[in-house]
Amino acid sequence: MPIGKYALGFIRRLFLALVVVISLVPILWTLLSSFKSNQEILTSSFSLPRAFGFSNYTGAFGNLPLAAYYSNSLVISAACILLSLLVFSMSSYVFARFQFRLKGPLYAMLSMSLLIPVTAIIFPVYVFVKEIGLYDTKLGLVLVYTALAMPVVIYIMRSYFLTIPREIEEAAYIDGAGFLGTFAKIILPLSAPVMASAAVLIFLTAWNDFLYALILTTGDSSRTVPVALAAFQSMYGSDYGQLFAASIVIVLPSIVLFLLLQRKIESALIAGAVKG
Repeated sequence: MPIGKYALGFIRRLFLALVVVISLVPILWTLLSSFKSNQEILTSSFSLPRAFGFSNYTGAFGNLPLAAYYSNSLVISAACILLSLLVFSMSSYVFARFQFRLKGPLYAMLSMSLLIPVTAIIFPVYVFVKEIGLYDTKLGLVLVYTALAMPVVIYIMRSYFLTIPREIEEAAYIDGAGFLGTFAKIILPLSAPVMASAAVLIFLTAWNDFLYALILTTGDSSRTVPVALAAFQSMYGSDYGQLFAASIVIVLPSIVLFLLLQRKIESALIAGAVKG
């Protein structure tokens, strides 16, 4: 094997190792710091904790209604995932398989909406949610986050549906399956990878959003964990141990969900890259 090929492989592995280190070191440092006291963090930032205790975690949950915010985020994120997968899977399948009037302009409009910053539509969204009586409600946030996730979810789902051979559906139609039966029993089981990818994207949209959760809610009954973290930082920002503990608790579900669905996400990205 030529020396250049060895060198290229070494550089590629070195680059990947560097990316892994850059990604993991901040998380590991935050995790270790969440078990330290303020004095330990300020005097020896990169040392191991003297003792592994959960006082910072209990303090973080005690100083703010973090458990209520956490529950709100879980409910809102789960509702967004269920609603989005149900509605957008059907609409993406229609975009991928059927011809109808204004299909091109509608899909172009959805694609162009990816270029609109979410901050540019804050005011009309606020007015709309206020007018329909969903201000400071979980349902209001669910509808907003579902709408924000719509363009990218439909895009990746449509791309994946285009990779499924039409012969599978035609065989189901010949066997007497209708449209809904074919979609529910054939297409959806084959679409598990793209469903996993879409679920992660929807979850991240709903779980990590701070701006809309702050503007569209006022009380603890509907606010989510990013708002809780911002409030904690403003009130207890000098207590670094508890701040790091709250950060770990908030970021943990995103990491766990991605690890659980990693293989399906990879297969969906590979399949979706074939057609678009």
